[in-house]
Amino acid sequence: MARFLVPFAFVFALFGCSKDSPDSTSAAPAAPAMSASAAMSAPTPAPAKTPLRVAYSDWPGWTAFEVGIQKGWFKEAGIDVEFSWADYGATLDNFSAGKADAVMVTNGDALVTGASGAKSKMILLTDYSNGNDKVVGRPGIKSFKDLKGKKIGLEATLVEHLLFLKGCEKNGVDPKTVTIVGTKTNDTPQVLTTKQVDAIAAWYPVASQALTAVPGSTPLFTSADVPGLIYDAVAVSPTSLATRHEDWVKFVKVWYKISDYVRDPKTQGDAVAIMAAKAGAKVEEYQAAMPGTYFLSLAEAKAHYKKGDGLDSLYGSSKVANDFNVTNKVYKDAQPIDEYIDSSIVDSL
Repeated sequence: MARFLVPFAFVFALFGCSKDSPDSTSAAPAAPAMSASAAMSAPTPAPAKTPLRVAYSDWPGWTAFEVGIQKGWFKEAGIDVEFSWADYGATLDNFSAGKADAVMVTNGDALVTGASGAKSKMILLTDYSNGNDKVVGRPGIKSFKDLKGKKIGLEATLVEHLLFLKGCEKNGVDPKTVTIVGTKTNDTPQVLTTKQVDAIAAWYPVASQALTAVPGSTPLFTSADVPGLIYDAVAVSPTSLATRHEDWVKFVKVWYKISDYVRDPKTQGDAVAIMAAKAGAKVEEYQAAMPGTYFLSLAEAKAHYKKGDGLDSLYGSSKVANDFNVTNKVYKDAQPIDEYIDSSIVDSL
């Protein structure tokens, strides 16, 4: 839940007093009073800036921000950022309710929140999913084609639903032959364990929890099979971006300091230890999952921001998500993708 800092003003009355003196003529002359015009011309102190409120959740490309928080890099950059940690769905709700200035979100889900009224600008691409989003089958289901006539648990209309449909497309499976059982992502390990479904679709770390909970379960299809299908971004409200632009520039610069630290083999171990602690995971397990999130360098981010029709472009990927959302009646009218993408800060670095 985002916290709010409420400023309180206190008014103090100042009273002067002097020692009694037997000879009033020997008292020091009083300082001349400030004229009314001089008092009015005195500069008014600028009001203190409120923190940038950023909602984020448990995904490696976003958990990495904990590195910058613990290292004090945001304070060093001269910005006050209030990070609020919650389940992914809750972060989207908080942003939609105006409780956050920015949210860390997939490119497709940025369109969903925007269609419902909470518009945003994706000013920063942190990464793309490179295997950490998975369709996992129970023991005995060894290929995606084995899902015909079976049940899959996933959070309908969110990004794992799109991943499932891409799996169907690439494996020649009619999605109508697979029954979707609506399941909150965090609940997917449980429904797989209790055999309510034959497969689940989830992102890290939940997908890994499902694989651990059900020995013999198998990844049937992952985001590594469709790199660029799922981009992860920091999406900022247009109002906050316009009024706090310089602060968001500083924010993005800190991110690339974090990204470099995470990607550098010399410092990655320290970064992973910080990230694993935040996520409540074992360091070795977190390290093993790191390749499933492709952290983008500044040069790579600039390349993915360029317009194109393929999944190697944020524009092409977002068009796929847009079409999916309209087809599945997530929202009625296609969203104007260009209005959601703002590479100006990244391009300026």
